[in-house]
Amino acid sequence: MTEKSRNVALVGQGGAGKTSLAEAMLFNAGVTTRLGSVDAGNSVMDFEPEELKRKSSISTAFHQFEWEKNAITIIDTPGDQNFFSDAKLCMQAADSAIVVIDANDGVKFNSEQAWDFAEQAKMPVAIFINKVDRERSDFQRAFDDAAGIFTPKPIILQLPIGSENDFNGIVDLLHKKAYTYDNGKAKACDIPADMQETVDSEHDALVENIAEADDELVEKYLEGETLSEEELKQALLKGTTNRTFVPVLCGSATKNIGIDLLCTFMADALPSPLQTGTKTAFEPGSDNEVIITPSPKDPFLGLVFKTIADPFAGWLTLIKVITGKLGSDGNFYNTTKDAKERFTQLLKITGKEQKTVEGAGPGDVVAVAKLKETTTGDTLCDPARKLQIRPAQPIAGIITYAIVPKTQGDEEKIFSSLAKLMEEDQALSLKRSEETRETLLTGLGQIHIETTIEKLRRKYGVEVNLTIPKVPYKCTLKKKVRVQGRHKKQTGGHGQFGDCWVEFEPLPRGSGFEFVDKIVGGVVPRTYIPAVEKGIIESIERGVLGGFPCIDFRASLDFGSYHSVDSSEMAFKIAGSLAFKKAVDESGVKLLEPIMEIEVVTPDEFMGEIMGDLNSRRGRVLGMDSKGKNQMVRALVPMSEVLTYAPDIRSMTGGRGNFTLKFVQYDEVPAQLAQKIIDEANSEKE
Repeated sequence: MTEKSRNVALVGQGGAGKTSLAEAMLFNAGVTTRLGSVDAGNSVMDFEPEELKRKSSISTAFHQFEWEKNAITIIDTPGDQNFFSDAKLCMQAADSAIVVIDANDGVKFNSEQAWDFAEQAKMPVAIFINKVDRERSDFQRAFDDAAGIFTPKPIILQLPIGSENDFNGIVDLLHKKAYTYDNGKAKACDIPADMQETVDSEHDALVENIAEADDELVEKYLEGETLSEEELKQALLKGTTNRTFVPVLCGSATKNIGIDLLCTFMADALPSPLQTGTKTAFEPGSDNEVIITPSPKDPFLGLVFKTIADPFAGWLTLIKVITGKLGSDGNFYNTTKDAKERFTQLLKITGKEQKTVEGAGPGDVVAVAKLKETTTGDTLCDPARKLQIRPAQPIAGIITYAIVPKTQGDEEKIFSSLAKLMEEDQALSLKRSEETRETLLTGLGQIHIETTIEKLRRKYGVEVNLTIPKVPYKCTLKKKVRVQGRHKKQTGGHGQFGDCWVEFEPLPRGSGFEFVDKIVGGVVPRTYIPAVEKGIIESIERGVLGGFPCIDFRASLDFGSYHSVDSSEMAFKIAGSLAFKKAVDESGVKLLEPIMEIEVVTPDEFMGEIMGDLNSRRGRVLGMDSKGKNQMVRALVPMSEVLTYAPDIRSMTGGRGNFTLKFVQYDEVPAQLAQKIIDEANSEKE
């Protein structure tokens, strides 16, 4: 039953213990017979060889368990920035999220990012402060960290009994009950005497916060009436669902302390798909909004949020049912691709396995195999009611490598194999650079790229080398010149003759190349004018300084002459080429480099080092601002200076800094660097 189902994403910083938390939930629910461990390599949620090798999640995993007659789907997302795009896309399958925070480290950047994703989706959120048993952990410090950053306001639902190695229990503030744990088994106990005053105070604050979710309860509370447990339970659900507040729980996943209470909280206080409110869809080809209230009685509407290449089933398409129902087989319409699709089996993903199900309703997360046209981000629907959903977009890549096959002739195999990996991982992009003639693979970080290459070898038997890509330098003319391009060659029979006068002038950055025909009186016949332009373009492509193409100038053909017998398109093409070469000599050229806008987000303590580093990279700061508890700086910096910035910032900030890059413009290379770049390019050509 949909009203008894929960789809909960575990999100947050890498290393906070999300996968260990999922393992503890499955163990407590009796799905597994042992507490799976990431470090021991026996986790049911991390099963890819690359995950086992790195002992951390690189893709989102799914599993289901039953708790107090509720069917709970856990969506365990990766927290490492290298794989965080998958977390963003797979959060679309959830109806609520639990942000997992390390009690020692507090809130880190990726936790803030996950919070932002949830906020954009208006998704109910709770916080689980994990690893309270670890050395130097501090529940209150972690809570204060979250309370100082996140809105809506976090409210404490539980307190730990003991700390660090002495942590062995939980106080449930709402019910004023305490539990100690022995080998993961909870036992009711008295509230420790030294905690009683704090518990009483926190309980009163909690009741007041929960009552604020319901106007009637606020009145009763202010009038001094006692609120019943059922009233508080319903208000907790309402306040969480409406994002009035964010409940905060605590425990230890690896010691299995507090996980049973967390599961009960998920069943009681996180919403079902029918309780999360309306969704917005659009009519295909328009911006006309259609408000969807999830109901099993509506025509089917679903969103494809992930695609998996399964070694046995082939392509698996993962679908979040927004509204309506699906049977065990049938047809649906792909609005995005304007295509009909048929499926013969409906599946649930449970770790690395799949199981057949007879149907699915609103909120259900299911998979179908072997769809022909459908890819991640597509909308599927009943053809009787064609609607479209705007999907979340993958995070843009920030680091690029050139890839070279180890075996000659593997180029096509590389492209086809990477295309399959890119269907699974939308944060990857692959292109062929016409300027540098390299195949470029872009991702979210060095580890992301390296992991992709490992998969490429393991799955498809293709091996490649990674190299730092060449910078696509260009050049442009320094000043306006008017030159003659004259080609005359006399041989036996017909000769060759083409004569043109062309004015070359620089244009503003980004203008590209313009060719203007100013011929009057037929001094150059119309049939030969395109040949002059072609000759100039071919010379541009061959390059000038160091073989770099010339950009941002106008060539105006204004005069010339021809021979009725010896002139030809080829002769005028050569004349155009000669005119360009003469213009380069007379005007002079300057070397241009691509300039990127970089936005760096880092904890305040690293800001000085980041600023100094950007200055050393010829960066020009545009502005600074605060972003949560972090600092953000925007700057313009040459592409050549940030080709390896991803591992560099990771080293400078201990993995706590992140950045984005986007191309902005071409600017002149400083004279002291230009000649060195040109000399290096010329030596590579020899």
